[in-house]
Amino acid sequence: MLSRLRSAARGFTLIEMMVTITVMTILALLAMPGMTAWVANNRVRTVAEAMQNALRQAQGEAVKRSRQTVFALTAQTPAASATPSANGGNWYLQTLPLSGSDDGTAGSFLRGEKVATTQSVTITGASLLCFNSLGRLVSNTSTGLGASCTAPTSYTAYNLTASGADRPLRVEVYLGGKVRMCDPAKTLSSSNPDGCAT
Repeated sequence: MLSRLRSAARGFTLIEMMVTITVMTILALLAMPGMTAWVANNRVRTVAEAMQNALRQAQGEAVKRSRQTVFALTAQTPAASATPSANGGNWYLQTLPLSGSDDGTAGSFLRGEKVATTQSVTITGASLLCFNSLGRLVSNTSTGLGASCTAPTSYTAYNLTASGADRPLRVEVYLGGKVRMCDPAKTLSSSNPDGCAT
């Protein structure tokens, strides 16, 4: 009876430990590609949500201040009057000075973000969007920022992706002011409300 108790209490052998570690290593290696894609997809979603919020803020500031506000992509550090560039990795919001009866007040910098650059997410889209005091997209050839705003016929889109991500996202901004995030792998329909417009 004493020998049976000693046998039960002795623990794992070296071979059992090695087999356990080997199996755990194999399982971890099998899970790694899925985990890498999940992390990359999460980075894309984080940037898409931040962009959607920034676009809505630009729209809200235009209505609140009753003056045109721009959402600008830039490759530079976000700052007042940073040079807008299509497909830039950073963005900023800025009000534009009043035209015609300008009171001499220059546009003011509202906010800038480098979240896409820090998250290694690529953005493809227009350099500038201008919102008027009704929160709608408008054209403006005299922004004073070195680029013009062109109002789309229905909507404009920003496509976001990252290396290793298998689920890119899109942020669509409609002429009437609607801002939405969608999945470009799906077409917007009653069965796919998260799909993108065609």
